[in-house]
Amino acid sequence: MSSPPAALPDRLILDTQHVSVLDAPDTPEAIRLTARLAASDRPVAVTITSFEESMKGWLAYCAKAKTPEQYVEATRKLHKALDFFAVIEVLDFDSRAAAEFKKLKAAKVRVGTMDLRIASITLAHDATLLSANLSDFRKVPGLKVEDWSAP
Repeated sequence: MSSPPAALPDRLILDTQHVSVLDAPDTPEAIRLTARLAASDRPVAVTITSFEESMKGWLAYCAKAKTPEQYVEATRKLHKALDFFAVIEVLDFDSRAAAEFKKLKAAKVRVGTMDLRIASITLAHDATLLSANLSDFRKVPGLKVEDWSAP
């Protein structure tokens, strides 16, 4: 008799804030987060919403550059972000996430739109969201959320 196939491990989804933590690798938060991710056998992804938020931030940073030297630095950071998103799985806001989003809006969950989109994608994938924004994300019914950057 063969045993049933092992269940796939719960996927981890990095919130935009945790993506930002990884961008400063020498901070205590980044060291903790990186160590926990390295020790985990769970697949790691981000949402298209986090990609959108990150790119908006880096594009605004580039637009504010006043000197060629500032623009060199800004575009270096933009390229670093591009490299990160090129190698990590990016989960779409698809029809399943849209359905979750509509349910949460109908339930009048008081969370910002971008965070609600991230939560909806996470719920649609039955995943665990990694974020330091526990106070907001814990308002979302059924959402598994943890802060792996905290001591």
